Amino acid sequence: MSHGTKWIRSLKKLSTAANVPAAIIEKGQNRVIEASLTLIRERAKLKGELLRALGGVKASASLLGVPLGHNSSFLQGPAFAPPRIREAIWCGSTNSSSEEGKELNDPRVLTDVGDVPIQELRDCGVDDDRLMNIISDSVKLVMDEAPLHPLVLGGDHSISYPVVRAVSEKLGGPLDILHLDAHPDIYDAYEGNKYSHASSFARIMEGGYARRLLQVGIRSITSEGRDQGKRFGVEQYEMRTFSKDRHMLENLKLGEGVKGVYVSIDVDCLDPAFAPGVSHIEPGGLSFRDVLNILHNLQGDVVAGDVVELNPQRDTVDGMTAMVAAKLVRELTAKISK
Repeated sequence: MSHGTKWIRSLKKLSTAANVPAAIIEKGQNRVIEASLTLIRERAKLKGELLRALGGVKASASLLGVPLGHNSSFLQGPAFAPPRIREAIWCGSTNSSSEEGKELNDPRVLTDVGDVPIQELRDCGVDDDRLMNIISDSVKLVMDEAPLHPLVLGGDHSISYPVVRAVSEKLGGPLDILHLDAHPDIYDAYEGNKYSHASSFARIMEGGYARRLLQVGIRSITSEGRDQGKRFGVEQYEMRTFSKDRHMLENLKLGEGVKGVYVSIDVDCLDPAFAPGVSHIEPGGLSFRDVLNILHNLQGDVVAGDVVELNPQRDTVDGMTAMVAAKLVRELTAKISK
């Protein structure tokens, strides 16, 4: 159990024992929530105003960090990932250009609105139901400021549910989702947690936020994962058949007839030879070039995305996996910005 979880439980016990009116706690929590949303709102507004003044921008990827790790079933290190990814994006050892030539230091390509203060909110006793709403509200605040489009830095994979929900609700309809992962993350409620990082896509499909869900790189899947996939009509492409599926996956056309394409990249979709700094090491994964081929050749309007499950606490001393995650962000930025 994390320190934050223990603190929340202790707060509830003390409040009950001392007969502290629930309204006092709730009012205080609401003030903290509003302050958190205000900072994101004002940063997004500033970036949006700048881009509208510059003109000629249809879409600019905007980084939003969600440092949440407590819904992980094994290790909670992904909570520390957003600053490590940002540091790697701007590391002097490489340049800020995508492979297709877009410059990330151009605000018309990439902006940053900061982080949702997850740990600070949890320290105030904000539970997961409200946290998920806060994440969704934060994403919508970014999308309020055209031409900003959210590119979310996790965090564990539980964050994809509130992010996809917000994007779908804001655009007014379902999306096509390309999900790159070693795991399908579609348990009904893993270990009894409906918000588990292993259950995020069950919540997405239940909510009707996706028309098509394509899961690529799968190599750790149980009978429940397959049954849930069939239940929701998920297109699951396992690594054991990747050589057969490769041509099709490297020539995907998504998003026609829906509100756009969402791309969710779990860093553990990659073979651990390329990305050792993850919580769940699963050999036999995609190469980095496999992922880029799929992403570069994808035809469709990518409107938002996330990069999740980097665990800096398991990374190499030189931050190799953070650099891998940063390049995934760079190339996904190039797909979103227009």
